[in-house]
Amino acid sequence: MRCRYLESDLCHSCTRANVAYAEQLAAKDAAVRALLERSARAKGSASPEIEWDPPFASAEEGFRNKAKLAVGGTLSAPTLGILGSDKRGIDIAGCPLYEPAVASGIEPLREFIGLAGLTPFDVPSGRGELKSLILTGSPDGELMVRFVLRSTESLVRIRKHMGLLRQWLPHIAVVSVNLLPERKAVLEGEEEILLGPEQSLRMDLGDVVLRLRPQSFFQTNTRVGVGLYRQAREWVGLLFDAETAESADLEAQGAEPAASASTGGRPIELWDLYCGVGGFALHCAGPGRRVTGVELSAQAVESARASAAAAGINADFIVGDSLSAARELGSADIVAVNPPRRGIGDLASWIDASRIRFVLYSSCNPASLAADVANMPSFTPVRARVFDMFPHTGHTETLVLLARRPRPGPQCLPHHSRSSS
Repeated sequence: MRCRYLESDLCHSCTRANVAYAEQLAAKDAAVRALLERSARAKGSASPEIEWDPPFASAEEGFRNKAKLAVGGTLSAPTLGILGSDKRGIDIAGCPLYEPAVASGIEPLREFIGLAGLTPFDVPSGRGELKSLILTGSPDGELMVRFVLRSTESLVRIRKHMGLLRQWLPHIAVVSVNLLPERKAVLEGEEEILLGPEQSLRMDLGDVVLRLRPQSFFQTNTRVGVGLYRQAREWVGLLFDAETAESADLEAQGAEPAASASTGGRPIELWDLYCGVGGFALHCAGPGRRVTGVELSAQAVESARASAAAAGINADFIVGDSLSAARELGSADIVAVNPPRRGIGDLASWIDASRIRFVLYSSCNPASLAADVANMPSFTPVRARVFDMFPHTGHTETLVLLARRPRPGPQCLPHHSRSSS
């Protein structure tokens, strides 16, 4: 990928942009495979039997659904992009990674900064109001725009000119102000003020419609994110096909949904821990499954509940810490985890000591993934796939299915099925 900002030595975020994309993908796949297979060998398996699906490729450009733009410069000439080593603004508004809907919103917002008198925050002096702009685009081309401000001083002017902003950007669905009064290295503050009737951005993923509120997490690469959720659903289906079919037959006959004898005649219990807005839970829900999502963010849980209700999906979502909630819930047949970069910590030991049968682990950090797998010695990885959520960088997303030892028979494990990339 050619990038004028990299070539001009202005931005170094895409550290591998000068490497052919096929080589990038192959290198990531090989690195994750080596790490996981080493972890499997260390657990006593002389010949790890991880079945690897081919890596899921991304588009090389125009794939990011979110732009986090630090605002610098002056009121008459604001910069939108990143901060340099001197904490002054560097403009990278033309970054080739942004989806078209996101890219199309940047220049009108630059004009709006001047119109509404949103003085850029100057980090060295500590003066100014507007710290950053956060834009998120939906698959339908709608936008969520968030102004991260130091105080409410500019709020009245933003409200005054909202009509004109909506004329300039008719595809805006959600507008909000986030307050970040502190001088610290974080992207946003805790308080969010919505500036319109819409509270969430509708993310139509084809199979499931998610709803993103301003502070909700969603994968930054929509196409690869959809591939990740569908892969999870496929693997769960292959694990429990017979049980799901039997339960569906019972439900069609008016009986209470139940699973096969392998679950003692009860529904399959599936938890989605660190569930965010419910991506894994809503994709994996279905007949004969009792699905529960757990997430610390109350906003995200509200969004997940709204998505489930609108789609008629039977799933429960609760606000809470994943480990504490797991202890309260008891046990499950399969647990999906999608933790932050630090991994699942003490939850790994709890899962290992539980009666959980399978773990579906989605990781953005192979190192913490390997550490967590090592802390679950009763489980072995049996299926894995790399999803290139972050092209041109060293980062990647990996989905791994772990089964409790001794490994279940062939009928219980998903083999010889491939999802297209």
